[in-house]
Amino acid sequence: MGNFLRNSLRWLLPSLIVSQVQAFYIPGWSIKSYKENEHIPLFVNKVYSDNTQLQYAYYGLPFVCPPTGKSHGPGLLSGQSISLNLGEVLRGDRIITSDIDLTMGQDKECSALCSQVVTRKDLRRAKELVQEGYVVEWIVDNLPGATSFVTVDKSRKYYAAGFKLGFTDYSSSTGKPRYFLNNHHTIVIRYRNAPGRDGERGGKVVVGFEVYSKSIGPNVKRENGCPTDLHDVDEHFELYMPPNKTTEFQSKYAHSSYHPELIEEGNDDDTITIPYSYSVYFREDDTIEWNRRWDLYFVNSEEGSRIHWLAIVNSLIICGLLTGIVLMILAKTIRSDIKGYKEGSIEDGKLRIKRKGNRTPRSEKTGFGLLEKEDDAGKEIEISSDDEALEDVTGWKLLHADVFRKPEYGYLLAPLVGSGMQLLFMAVGLILLSAIGILNPSFRGGFISAGVGLFVFAGVFSGYFSARVYKTFDGKDFGKNALVTACLIPGLLFGLIFILNLFVWAQASSTAIPFGTLIAIVLLWLGIQVPLVYLGSWYGFVRTGAWEHPTKTASVPRQIPQQAWYAKSLQAIFLAGLVPFAVIFIELLFVFQSLWQDKSGYYYVFGFLAVVSVILVLTIAEVTVVTIYVQLCSENYHWWWQSFLVGGGSAAWVFLYCVWYYFANLHISGFVSSMLFFVYSFMACCVYGLLTGTVGFLTAYAFVRRIYGAIKAD
Repeated sequence: MGNFLRNSLRWLLPSLIVSQVQAFYIPGWSIKSYKENEHIPLFVNKVYSDNTQLQYAYYGLPFVCPPTGKSHGPGLLSGQSISLNLGEVLRGDRIITSDIDLTMGQDKECSALCSQVVTRKDLRRAKELVQEGYVVEWIVDNLPGATSFVTVDKSRKYYAAGFKLGFTDYSSSTGKPRYFLNNHHTIVIRYRNAPGRDGERGGKVVVGFEVYSKSIGPNVKRENGCPTDLHDVDEHFELYMPPNKTTEFQSKYAHSSYHPELIEEGNDDDTITIPYSYSVYFREDDTIEWNRRWDLYFVNSEEGSRIHWLAIVNSLIICGLLTGIVLMILAKTIRSDIKGYKEGSIEDGKLRIKRKGNRTPRSEKTGFGLLEKEDDAGKEIEISSDDEALEDVTGWKLLHADVFRKPEYGYLLAPLVGSGMQLLFMAVGLILLSAIGILNPSFRGGFISAGVGLFVFAGVFSGYFSARVYKTFDGKDFGKNALVTACLIPGLLFGLIFILNLFVWAQASSTAIPFGTLIAIVLLWLGIQVPLVYLGSWYGFVRTGAWEHPTKTASVPRQIPQQAWYAKSLQAIFLAGLVPFAVIFIELLFVFQSLWQDKSGYYYVFGFLAVVSVILVLTIAEVTVVTIYVQLCSENYHWWWQSFLVGGGSAAWVFLYCVWYYFANLHISGFVSSMLFFVYSFMACCVYGLLTGTVGFLTAYAFVRRIYGAIKAD
């Protein structure tokens, strides 16, 4: 067992190092090899666009060739849905076997797929999708169909996942847009000999899947449904159907898809036929290893790496400056303050002993008369000396009897801290699994599935920390606290997702979560997470108990003096939140680009993200320590909520960054898509704020316990 652990560590550490520099990943759990003339299934998935957040199942489109149900091998029929994991369903995947016939090693110059009869309404729908720039996703051997490009200096080739559904051109006579549908697809399968014994027996593995689309008009000469000349096509398939009636505008707008609404009026049941065809070419390519076949999808590896390193250097500089400030506070200011406080206490104690020793026996024996008055005067001198000693003590040391006073609404802060720990565990797990290559684009939907699983099972940590904080705030009913912890944040997130889902359902989009999946999520939540939260709460409340404070709390709260403008709650939160945001904003640009702007690419530099995340956590901890120290020096002991809000303060800046990114970089159209962007951004910022707020809260609590434990004021 020890040897196994050592070998695992030897593998894990180099993987982490490599993943920081390049995209390290596990390309799949097993290699699928194909014999000569063996059928290779092609799956269709969905269409998506950078200009909208609504996706649609490919076979849900009314103008494409529907599956015919023909057999593609044992137990595999066209139109048959492939079982999906939870992550694939949540990301809008709808993977179905297609009618396209791929046979290893057999080229097909052209094959007719179908002649699809569509109505005027369907054609209008196709025009809308082409206008929005929708891209199609097909899958072969777990590789998404891609369009091949070369860099500007022509030094390397890279892939952009998907291919265009159609394209837009502009009329030379009117300057108005014309929309065309791509109805012929050229499929290129790149393969090589399989590694090991499979290769010796003639097995082949797929290392590349490229799709090049073309628009061919209905009047092009065809034989058996295929154009006679694929290379010289002078007419494209325009998404336009002539009107039922002749008007004076027809001659004016001839050969253009731009027409006044009067011309495009017509019966929605009018039909037109779209001919679909495809070509297949197999090309042997020994330059691509099977375990590196995803590399072409990870674009911008060299220039992007330089920017990522710049982000890390920027983060390290900010973190280094904060570390210096914190060390100065701990090593000089606080140590000297504590030393002065202790010396003052010792001198005060010696003064009391000296005064006690100077008392005469006569004064002790005499109980009445003038001697009693002298004794009272001595006591007054002793009290005034104590007051003078305390006057020398200023700032945070004066709060030793109030600093651990329980906050208002502590019953709400405890569940928030518990949920923050749950999210922190999930985030650490996801980044670690991605950095070592287990979660990667070849594991489709794996990131979301793993995130949901980690979140559910991290309910134990949520309940444990929530219960300990709750008991520290003198809470009595841990069961009620466990229920609030298990339902508050997950319930709010689920409610928002459900409301959004209603709008997406109305659009008939595959982005909508199916009702059965929603029921499964509720069962995971109520059937697994809630009991785990209760278990963690019981252990934290009953078996472990509250955190012990180093000082006692006075019965009467101390009055808080007037605060400086920068120390006030809202200003401090925004000013402190700006520092962690400066650490991550460069890396955020890459994440946003992958999520919203360039969905054909993949964000897979989790090594860099892991490094930036570690620096972010350190920065938040240090910013919170500095902010709370300044607040305590201002004799303000309301730091519990403040530490949580200061830790999560950068979430407000991240949301403002999302708003700026929407208006400056995105071209999202439509109310539902815009609503999805802002609500998803708000939810992500809330999750981020909970996570970072919990880091700030726990760091501040450890810091406050440390400094007040050192003075041992009772």
